[in-house]
Amino acid sequence: MTGKNDAVLLEHVTRTYLRDDFEVRALDDVTLRIPEHCFVAIMGPSGSGKTTMLNLITGIDRPSSGRVSVGGEEITGMNEDKLASWRARHIGLVFQFYNLIPVLTAFENVELPLLLTELNKADRKTHVEAALKAVGLAERMHHYPRQLSGGQEQRVAIARAIVTDPTIVVADEPTGDLDAKSAEEILTLLSELNQRFQKTIVMVTHDARAERFVEATYRLDKGVFVGADHSLVAGGTK
Repeated sequence: MTGKNDAVLLEHVTRTYLRDDFEVRALDDVTLRIPEHCFVAIMGPSGSGKTTMLNLITGIDRPSSGRVSVGGEEITGMNEDKLASWRARHIGLVFQFYNLIPVLTAFENVELPLLLTELNKADRKTHVEAALKAVGLAERMHHYPRQLSGGQEQRVAIARAIVTDPTIVVADEPTGDLDAKSAEEILTLLSELNQRFQKTIVMVTHDARAERFVEATYRLDKGVFVGADHSLVAGGTK
């Protein structure tokens, strides 16, 4: 069962794919838990299963066997409609390449997730302005992506991820397309958001600098969970 302090719980999760006539085990009997309100990194070499794990946590993919619970709610058996609704309420996504819509301003990009809610225009405006202020871009809300630096574009993407007040922010290589200075700024921002708003942030990264900013680092190798470096973390492969 999921304890009240678990943001994420994977129980004996295996994910296999068929590639030609071969079965590939992207994750192999992984059991781990991520405490709520933590900023954690998932690290490992290419092909270790990091992105697969992220896709399972967000409900984008399903395990071949085992159970995935997020925020105390098991998502493994949800149908697609329920998963989509759950994801809109609970998951904020940040991508490596920002995924901003170029013909929309920063304000309009951040507002997009709110268009799926019942908030009226005035309330949406309040939420968007608060999110852009939280990432330090209040004065750039009417700029288009082409008028922003890469680091600023990623800040807009983070504002879009937090504007719905999700349970968990999931970031997939958020510094992978940034120069060293911008990468440090984004890691600092994520750490500040975690501390100020008590957001659980789960980040897949190859960036060794990230370890200075997170509370725990979970390591995967060839689909197997090989351990975590924080005393708060319970669980492991069995």
